[in-house]
Amino acid sequence: MINLRQKKKENAEVFTSAMNDIMFFLMLFFIIASTLLNPSIINVALPKASSTETLHKKEMDLTITKDGHYYINNKETTFENLETAISAEMKSGDELVIKLRLDKDGTVQQLVDVLAVGNKLKAKMVIATDKN
Repeated sequence: MINLRQKKKENAEVFTSAMNDIMFFLMLFFIIASTLLNPSIINVALPKASSTETLHKKEMDLTITKDGHYYINNKETTFENLETAISAEMKSGDELVIKLRLDKDGTVQQLVDVLAVGNKLKAKMVIATDKN
């Protein structure tokens, strides 16, 4: 006897609607994680030091590139505006520590000028370095 009925074919389906959500959350996680690894986006070659210390106070990043550009917390500014920007940050009441990120090829005069501004305002300043 021959079975003349067609067999019911089953279609195999893979539901991928949740895949979009998973990919979005993975992308968001990696974007956030990559910004937390290096919060300063201004690329300067820091000088080397044999010992380092980590600060746990309110910090302000002051970056000076070898071209003489000044950045306060990744926002470009001029040397003339440094004193007003630093004094505005110091008025918040918290103890402020200014982290100087000077390019290793920068001039000593740039460092001396910035230290003079910090000394005038009685600000605590530290120089950021790379480990050996």
